[in-house]
Amino acid sequence: MSRVTRSDRLGFAYRMAAVILRPFMVIITRRDWRGTEHLDVDSGMVLAANHLSWFDPIVISHVLWDNNRVPRFLAKDALFRVPVVGWVMRNAGQIPVVRGTKDAAVAVQAAVDAAAAGECVVVYPEGTITKDPDLWPMAAKTGAARIALTAGVPVIPMAHWGAQEVMRPYRKEFKAFPRKTMHVLIGRPVELDDLRSSGEPDAETLRKATDRVMAAITDLLREVRHDQEHVSRGEAA
Repeated sequence: MSRVTRSDRLGFAYRMAAVILRPFMVIITRRDWRGTEHLDVDSGMVLAANHLSWFDPIVISHVLWDNNRVPRFLAKDALFRVPVVGWVMRNAGQIPVVRGTKDAAVAVQAAVDAAAAGECVVVYPEGTITKDPDLWPMAAKTGAARIALTAGVPVIPMAHWGAQEVMRPYRKEFKAFPRKTMHVLIGRPVELDDLRSSGEPDAETLRKATDRVMAAITDLLREVRHDQEHVSRGEAA
């Protein structure tokens, strides 16, 4: 199985977005990226991450692009109706999700096909920005597990911290300066081999897989936040 990289044929909007956003991110953010070697998988993958802010898709895209993976997001269909943004997302091959309709199943199948074809499909298992007051992950839906098990690709867990300092959850704001550090920790593939089968995964299997994925993300986030709290205490001292 091969993987899709930056050298493959991509839409004009994808190239344009990369040319504009990457220098922008280099200017306004600092990078603390660890575990990026786990993205070096010679196949498609599902990247499962926590969701802190409307800004964090750009953070994730920056990490993936700089590590030669082309992100393909499952995103709310409402974003595709936003002027300019919607056009870019459609041209870049992002996948709209219409919740509670038969089109949601179509989106999952599109994601399965993309992952099986070597693409990096980015999924927020929670389905939305966290509403937890302390910004910990909430209960997750089973979409990421379903895509990975059906496509036969690994789930790579990611935790990140810092995007909420640029845009707080559910706030229409943008605080670029002073420069914020985007802390990213990527883990080893989640162990799902014992749950894989030739058939459609059942509800129990999907829940077990999802619990493992969220445990991995939460453990990574706990490590990132612990490190930052330690640094902050050290600076205060």
